[in-house]
Amino acid sequence: MTEQPDRALLRGVQALVCDLDGVVYRGAAAVPHAIDVLRKVGIPVLYVTNNASRSAAEVAEHLVDLGLVVDPSEVVTSAQGAAHLVLQARPTATVLAVGGPGLRVALEDVGLTVVTRAEDADTVVQGYGPQVSASDLAEAAYAIAAGAWWVATNTDATIPNERGIAPGNGALVGAVERAVGRSPDRVVGKPNPDLYELASARLGVTPALVLAVGDRLDTDIAGANAAGMPSALVLTGVSTRDEAASATEELRPTYVIDDLRGLY
Repeated sequence: MTEQPDRALLRGVQALVCDLDGVVYRGAAAVPHAIDVLRKVGIPVLYVTNNASRSAAEVAEHLVDLGLVVDPSEVVTSAQGAAHLVLQARPTATVLAVGGPGLRVALEDVGLTVVTRAEDADTVVQGYGPQVSASDLAEAAYAIAAGAWWVATNTDATIPNERGIAPGNGALVGAVERAVGRSPDRVVGKPNPDLYELASARLGVTPALVLAVGDRLDTDIAGANAAGMPSALVLTGVSTRDEAASATEELRPTYVIDDLRGLY
């Protein structure tokens, strides 16, 4: 692990895969310096997020509002990753979507059938949504207890926003786990490599030549390591310098930077 790398950090990589919450923005507001850096980074950038609450188009619109030029095709969400997984494994699935509107959009975009009642579902996909209610979680539990295949978009325990650190999808998944007595059959988001592999394929660049940037050791950095990508932990979100220094090999970043200005 190298702290505060020199300006050669991006030399030798062909693309950047950048996390969003805690790296580019917190809630609606931009993280200081992030937009200026990303405007002039000079290589292709994909924005990859475990947050499944919004569609790729909504995320892109948010980034444009902050001052970046971003197309929806340059955003990869864990909702898209989950939709891709379900389509491959169960193309005729009837899916109970528990999460924000972006989750339903991602599932329907690939042609999957989305239902609202546990009795009609053979698959449950659970993602983050700030408006997810106890009745939504109960519906998921009823379907899973009846035998539905359970996919979680991610299990981040927390999510940073403009007011502080809020409970994330991992907390919501945990509530369902307590009700049904087991864990999801599959978790798609970081720290699993799925989203990074999807991003690498979309870029057309081998993972070893893509730099992953994130604020969490347990998701962003672990996922990058699992996918074979070099990584930079940015200290504008959840994980700290001390945590990086004592991290196990699976969670250890290639670089640690104070903010995105450390990229070059």
